[in-house]
Amino acid sequence: MSIFARIQFKIMKLLVFLLLVSVQSMAQDQKLLIQSHAVKLKNAKEYTLKVAELMPESMYDFKPVADEMSFKEQIIHIGKNLYWLSSTFITEAPYLNANQLVIAKDMTKVQAIDFVSGAYEFAGQAIMNVRLESLSKEFPFSGRKLNKVQFLNLIQDHQTHHRAQLIVYLRLNMLNPPNYTGW
Repeated sequence: MSIFARIQFKIMKLLVFLLLVSVQSMAQDQKLLIQSHAVKLKNAKEYTLKVAELMPESMYDFKPVADEMSFKEQIIHIGKNLYWLSSTFITEAPYLNANQLVIAKDMTKVQAIDFVSGAYEFAGQAIMNVRLESLSKEFPFSGRKLNKVQFLNLIQDHQTHHRAQLIVYLRLNMLNPPNYTGW
């Protein structure tokens, strides 16, 4: 084998090695991303449940204005959205239409809390079981395309947005929200 051929062979071996290291590094980064989202969702669940527990059941139908959702409706909305986003876009399983199964006005405080708790559990399992190779898969959403990583972020953002509204509802009723626990 000529010196030129040996150099080419060594360069090819180096390139293959670098490619393998790069692929392994990407897989580790994806695992870290999933683990981070799972921990964040677990902490979000704990915080949301503390917020939900703090409001007395007699005030679960409280609305700051007529056009807003009630405290209870906000909790149910968080749960429905967690089920929808995690089933439709993370697991790609048929969406169990929570809108047909859950009518917020008929739920007690305990039922609402159980519902949102179950939704967080469902979403957490979906996140932990997502196939890493599917994270770049895109879906049409609101006139554009989002990949699964963007849906993981949407899951976090949406429930945080509505939980923040619940905190305002607590404050409007002179209840101090629990200390924030998040990341």
